[in-house]
Amino acid sequence: MEMKTESEISQMIKHDPWMMNILKVTAELGLPDGWVCAGFVRNKVWNHLHGRGREPLNDIDVVYYDPSDTDEETEKKIEVQLLKSVPHAPWSVKNQARMHEVNGDDPYASTADAISKFPETATSVAVRINDSQALQLLAPWGIDDLVTMELRPTPHFQEKPDGHTVYEKRIHEKGWNKKWPMVKVFTRGGSYE
Repeated sequence: MEMKTESEISQMIKHDPWMMNILKVTAELGLPDGWVCAGFVRNKVWNHLHGRGREPLNDIDVVYYDPSDTDEETEKKIEVQLLKSVPHAPWSVKNQARMHEVNGDDPYASTADAISKFPETATSVAVRINDSQALQLLAPWGIDDLVTMELRPTPHFQEKPDGHTVYEKRIHEKGWNKKWPMVKVFTRGGSYE
């Protein structure tokens, strides 16, 4: 199985009714700069490249950017709304206008800026149904690492003082290269493990 382009990723998602329902439900909320990101896209691509179907997710990461309301309670209320639409889904909603505080970063300028500062390039990917009702992919670092199954830290995490520690801990705890044996893990310095 092979995949090389954003268009191929979009087509694969379009042909998954469950994913499209998740995207439709989140789009209907009208969250400012709202996206579904990280494992929602990454896992789908890696499962496809390993010849597997969709598997249950630990969470469905919904991100948005609203500096006018950074109350964490608002995120919880949105999760309740989403649960009414898709019960039992593992929703996780985060306003990226406040997450810089949690992550010890300078304020993020947008959802794309926040996603670019995720630990891994292959996780720094999001999708949504845009205002034109088209599927839109967001990949601040491109999709090469995602489709070649190369796990490496984002430039932000390579420069961040504790970035290597956080990246290594995530690799160990998540066990991505055990779940998807064709995944290649790269160290902070760029060497392949």
